[in-house]
Amino acid sequence: MADQQALDEVVEFTSDLIRIDTTNRGGGDCQERPAAEYAAARLAETGLEPTLLERTQGRTNVVARIEGTDPSANALLLHGHLDVVPAEARDWSVHPFSGEIRDGVVWGRGAVDMKNMDAMILAVVRAWAREGVRPRRDIVVAFTADEEASAEDGSGFLADQHPYLFEGCTEGVSESGAFTFHDGSGRELYPIAAGERGTGWLKLTARGRAGHGSKVNRENAVIRLASAIARIGAHEWPLRLTPTVRAALIELAALHGIETDLSDVDALLDKLGPAAKLVEATVRNSANPTMLDAGYKINVIPGEAVAYVDGRYLPGAEDEFRATLDRLTGPHVEWEFQHREVALQSPLDSPTYARMRAAVEEFAPEGHVVPYCMPGGTDAKQFSRLGITGYGFTPLKLPVDYDYAALFHGVDERVPVEALHFGVRVLDRFLRTA
Repeated sequence: MADQQALDEVVEFTSDLIRIDTTNRGGGDCQERPAAEYAAARLAETGLEPTLLERTQGRTNVVARIEGTDPSANALLLHGHLDVVPAEARDWSVHPFSGEIRDGVVWGRGAVDMKNMDAMILAVVRAWAREGVRPRRDIVVAFTADEEASAEDGSGFLADQHPYLFEGCTEGVSESGAFTFHDGSGRELYPIAAGERGTGWLKLTARGRAGHGSKVNRENAVIRLASAIARIGAHEWPLRLTPTVRAALIELAALHGIETDLSDVDALLDKLGPAAKLVEATVRNSANPTMLDAGYKINVIPGEAVAYVDGRYLPGAEDEFRATLDRLTGPHVEWEFQHREVALQSPLDSPTYARMRAAVEEFAPEGHVVPYCMPGGTDAKQFSRLGITGYGFTPLKLPVDYDYAALFHGVDERVPVEALHFGVRVLDRFLRTA
């Protein structure tokens, strides 16, 4: 079991990593190297030999392998990303890169996404070194760059250019799952992720005839684009239940004492109350317009207008997603993937999922583990190119008034010290049996 030093270190490491500003603004504007060097140094102190790799200068990844006792066993990938999304200091109660520890809480950008998990990994690995623990199977530890953008400098680069580092890995564990979700009735749920919707970030381009703003123009690119965007925004995507979401609905309905009627999922979601938030974003594909760019002067009709759409599609539903976008954009608007990654579906009946469940139940016996499909994406998508099945498992025990989901990319991101302690204990328990 994790010792007191591990509990102290996970808090220290979380705070230290937050203080290293690894803001990823997209377009290559990020420097993960200081955080990578920090993580590599903590690993090297245990006798491991971490490798630092870059596709682009300063966009650094760290990979190390812990040898297991059974050479015939498949290896496990344990990974976390080092970059974070931007934060406006004026909006925060504390400076977002202060790493301040106040009233039993660690504050700052990355506290939940996901420098907390990075710190848990480091704390557990170091505790094992002090105790002389070796896992049953090899564990490959990876800290990646660029997850908050395209992952081209991070997990994509590692999977494409350095697959040998992950030899033998068949499963991977990373964000985001095994956190406390309070369902409003006093019940604690612990969703463990076994799937992700695919990523389809889209660029829409409408072309028309440029002209004077005072004249009639039936080929106005702005109007064509706006019409397409309105159709996309108003579209009602059909219901599509994946195995993970179906299992989640069945288990949640049983916990709430509700008859499981999957013929009317929307009605079932209404009956689940707050717990519906765990599944409502993953019963359908989605496409949300997010950016517009057109024109350069108020009295000039531009010949081109551009929009961007955040699209997500369920496992097995990408073809439907593409066909729907073809229809909604219409004849005068072209669309293309600016960034595309696959949807993931992982088995719920695997020994690894059972061991994750058991680890949570040991330290939160009052809780209820449920399956979960992530509405967004993680580095598991890129590592799936290597045949690695991904699960979301970043254990945290959270108080009732803590809105975990709202703090992802949100203001005043923070994590309780006790949640980090719980995470280290659960992660340690799981990895010892993995």
